[in-house]
Amino acid sequence: MARLGLLLLAAAAAAFLAVAAASPVASDFIRRSCRATQYPSVCEQSLASYGGSPPPRSPRELARAALSVSADRARAASAYVGRLCGGSGAGAKGAKKGSGSRPAAAAGPVRDCLENLADSVGHLRDAAQEMGGAGMSRSGTPAFKWHLSNVQTWCSAALTDENTCLDGLSSRGVDAATRAAIRGKVVEVAQVTSNALALVNKVGPGY
Repeated sequence: MARLGLLLLAAAAAAFLAVAAASPVASDFIRRSCRATQYPSVCEQSLASYGGSPPPRSPRELARAALSVSADRARAASAYVGRLCGGSGAGAKGAKKGSGSRPAAAAGPVRDCLENLADSVGHLRDAAQEMGGAGMSRSGTPAFKWHLSNVQTWCSAALTDENTCLDGLSSRGVDAATRAAIRGKVVEVAQVTSNALALVNKVGPGY
């Protein structure tokens, strides 16, 4: 029995060491790659929490992971804004002061922001799907360059959507508390999207 216990402990220790030995490789790769982004600490944190398996180990895999993270963050921000403002579209437009919802004056900019975020989610999902497609498997080919250009275009469009949302929040019709709450979420999305675009630009010959 004692011998069996020792064997089990040895096996567990070996497994722990194997995991510990493998983890720094992925972490170092992510850390090095994130140096090329505008927000490296945000980049490291968001990609470290990425749930994909196996972890990304190439520029293409890392860019796809970053795009997926950005799409998830944009979708979460959109849901947050909708809840904060008592719904989107017609629901937000019909809100009145004193009804427990946000002031009706905020409906226009907030509704526009929600639409911007929805567009951003769509662009980022398309970009992530394109990055994982078969057309990206042969680096340097005309097909590869075309698909990569599509990814860059969609990711840039998503970043524009997010910045448009932020610009719209400067309207006097949005109260300070609402503006600060939404801005905090959207800035976070814009940062991870900016990082994703930087990583996308590192995909290709020479990287």
